Amino acid sequence: MPHVHHSSVESLWVSAALSLVAIVYLHQWLRVAWLAPDGVKGWRACSFFVGLLLVWVGLGSPLSLLDHDLLTAHMVQHLLLMTLAPPLILLGAPLKLLPQPPVQKLLEPIVLLHPAVGWVAATATLILWHIPGVFMLGLRSEMWHGIEQASFLVTGFLFWWPVVEPSLKAAKWPEASILLYLFLATLPCDILSGFLVFCDRVVYPVYVSSAGRFGLTALEDQQCAGALMWTCVTVVYVITGAVFAARLLSPRWSPDLQSEPLVIAVTHRVWGFYTLG
Repeated sequence: MPHVHHSSVESLWVSAALSLVAIVYLHQWLRVAWLAPDGVKGWRACSFFVGLLLVWVGLGSPLSLLDHDLLTAHMVQHLLLMTLAPPLILLGAPLKLLPQPPVQKLLEPIVLLHPAVGWVAATATLILWHIPGVFMLGLRSEMWHGIEQASFLVTGFLFWWPVVEPSLKAAKWPEASILLYLFLATLPCDILSGFLVFCDRVVYPVYVSSAGRFGLTALEDQQCAGALMWTCVTVVYVITGAVFAARLLSPRWSPDLQSEPLVIAVTHRVWGFYTLG
């Protein structure tokens, strides 16, 4: 009961904070987005709000009350915060709606935007928080649980920044390297998810008693969580990699499009196939 009460209060704070971010973004978008020549268009705003919604699902919805009872719920929360929400929010180009001088000062430590930093940070976070001892620390302590969730979200942004490239401030690197970047990112996820799926024992005994209330054994819950992670990460990374591969291999590819973010490139590709058809 104390956990449920504390999580409910935390959910209210999360909901209030995300609502404030959404209101500020909407205000700025309505004020300047359509006035600037390269302003934030409607599809970007929709992407931003969907990303915020996914963060809320992970941190402020009833799902957040289940991560102490089901490893699968914990894995859904992890995937929302690290794999799905960050790229959608970055595609919303929120930095374009901020005054430029403060933004430039904020991005001065450019090393934080380097792909190597994003890959190492995301991989280390993934491995660290799934070590049984550290995992249990996050379940027993509300403070460490909050740190765990924040680290998933922050490293998710660092990882996706060089892929989405929401700003010219992002560290530039050969676009073909994105394929290697994404492939290497799947390896720790595949190892962890494969271990959870094929392990014949329960890695996190804390779920032994609670999983049965949902019609699953603890081992089935663990296998479901591993399969979910394996499938979601693979699908997201393969789709992203396929888009970049199509851009690189297409004879219609123009160097002038290299500065465009991922979704703009997809739009060009879809429109090109439509007009040819």
